[in-house]
Order: sequence, then C-alpha cells, then structure tokens
Amino acid sequence: MSTSAPRRLLILLPYLWLGLFFLVPFLIVIKIALSDSVTASPPYAPTFSLDEGLAGLRAAFAALDFENFLWLAEDGIYLKAYLNSVKVAAIATLLCLMIGYPVAYAMAKAPQEWRKTLLLLVILPFWTSFLIRIYAWIGILKNEGFLNLTLMKLGLIDQPLAIMHTEIAVYVGIVYSYLPFMILPLYASLERIDGRLLEAAEDLGCSAFAAFRQITLPLSLPGVVVGCFLVFIPAIGEFVIPDLLGGSGTLMIGKTLWLEFFSNRDWGVAAAVAIVLLTILIVPIVLFQRHQQKHQEELG
Repeated sequence: MSTSAPRRLLILLPYLWLGLFFLVPFLIVIKIALSDSVTASPPYAPTFSLDEGLAGLRAAFAALDFENFLWLAEDGIYLKAYLNSVKVAAIATLLCLMIGYPVAYAMAKAPQEWRKTLLLLVILPFWTSFLIRIYAWIGILKNEGFLNLTLMKLGLIDQPLAIMHTEIAVYVGIVYSYLPFMILPLYASLERIDGRLLEAAEDLGCSAFAAFRQITLPLSLPGVVVGCFLVFIPAIGEFVIPDLLGGSGTLMIGKTLWLEFFSNRDWGVAAAVAIVLLTILIVPIVLFQRHQQKHQEELG
C-alpha cells in the first residue's frame, strides 16, 4: 500500500462522519419539510417504501411540495420569531462582549501563578448540568427569590421586581450560560500579546489608553470575532432558557420549533422552520470558517 493511502483514509474519515451524522439527517429533515401533515404514525406523508418498487418511489417524490415553506412566508408569527431570535442573540452577544472583555483582560494581566486558577473558575460552571443552572436562576429571579428578598431587606425596593417571565430574564440566562464561550477565546488572544509592544509604546510617549486602542484591541480582534460567533450561533436557536425563564410572550424560534414538533405535531412545518433556521445560521458559520482560515494562514 502506498504512503498516500493512509493519508487519504485520514482525510476520508471526517467526510464519512459528516455524511453519516449531518448530511443524511439533514436530507431526512428536508424530506419531512417537503411532506404534508397527516394524522398517522409517522405524522407526515408521503413515506418512501421499497415494497412498491420504482413506481412507488416516483409517486412519493411527486407528492413532495413546498407548501410548508409557503406557510412560513404567509404566517407573520414565524418571521417575528426569527427576527426576535436574531435580536435577542445579537444583544446577548454584545452584553457578553462588554462583560467578557474586561474579565479576559484582567485574567491575561494577572500574575502567571493566578491564571490557571482564574481559568478554572471560568470553566467551573460547566461541571454542573446546564438545566440545573437555569433552574437555579429561577430561584434567584422569581418574586420570592434570592435577588428580590435581598433588595427588599436592604431597603432598595418596596415590592418585588417582576423579572421572571420577561425578556430581561432571558438575557440574564443567555449571558450567564454563554459568557465562558466569550471569555476563553478573548483570553487566548490577549494572553498571546507580547508585552514588549506595550512597553515600547509607553517609552515612545503613548498613554495607556492609546496603547490599548492601537495595540491591544487590534491584536485581540481574532478573539473578539471567535467569541461573538461562539455566543451568537447557539443563542439564536436557544430553547431551554426562553422556555424556563421567558414568559408566554417570549417568542424565539427554538421555542416555536419545539411547539410545532411536540405540541402541534406538525412535523412538516417544524422541519421547514429548522431548515430556514439553518439557512440563517449558514451566513455566520461561513464567515466564522473564513475568519479561522485567514487567521491560520496569517499564523502559518
């Protein structure tokens, strides 16, 4: 066997993995999105069967249509859900950046012996179940929760703040849950910056703020981009946080998708919602991949 054969096998294995666990399920979802909803099991038609031969397959393909996608275009609630999801994800990403950058900067400037401990504190929440952490926020934010009781005992408020089942609670949950994904790439970028550049800038009469604006901030932009993508992409399809912390008026596409699948049992519309969501996410994913490739080329 030639030396190139093992190399080709190593290249082929990831493609086989993606084909089996991404492409095949994706094609199944597309097929369901093009099907009609029926009261049966499975709750969509047509279904492909080899018993009827090639003629049955042709008839099944002929029965597929874009009716579910047209329904999404005609019903304004889905467009509203998509737009609100993008808005919530974008604002949550900005909040994570505003909080995460100073934290990552302080970690990068901390003494070397403290950095590993600080890094451990950032990833420590991942050791606890995501669902348990969200339920903990329910205990904090509800009317009789820890936050309201503390503020009332301090005399800062006279009656409980209505935070639970509002969009504010959704932002709190998303920022808390995804903040480490912002801090970690920012810390990695800031920690690699050569301190001698800042010393040279100060020796040349540059103020601390000017040195940060002209040296630290530009060199940390790769971490900013990566962190924003790592927060925005999963946040736009978030379901658990809007469902548990948000109210009935909190309209996000992840929650809408769950309702279509499990409450309405309209698998065709739910699959169409998922396809459109994936299409929306393709843009930031492609931008993220291009940025990563460009960054690797610059490092190489």
